[in-house]
Amino acid sequence: MNDFWQAMDQLVTECELIIDRPKGSRHPKFPSFVYPLDYGYLHGTSSADGDGIDVWRGTLAGGEINAIVVTIDLFKRDSEVKLLMGCTEDEIETICRVLNEVQHMKGILVRR
Repeated sequence: MNDFWQAMDQLVTECELIIDRPKGSRHPKFPSFVYPLDYGYLHGTSSADGDGIDVWRGTLAGGEINAIVVTIDLFKRDSEVKLLMGCTEDEIETICRVLNEVQHMKGILVRR
């Protein structure tokens, strides 16, 4: 398992983090959804939806990956991995709660 996290760290080190949905912003297609934390992606990567690997960025200094959330989206009929970087315990709980409150999306947390 350690090799997995080392590979994730390498990916984060080599790719620029783009925050395109800052904390408090609304989802472009679902305006009732407000982002509780900064949300973005790793530039130059790709995920199941063809976009960059998704990242939730918390408030801890350093921004180390401290967990991932594996999601299933019944609307898009896909699965993705979302990185949690520098998230406090409260922020991790918030992300899990928010993702699982969405009717068509469910996620499971994998801690580092």
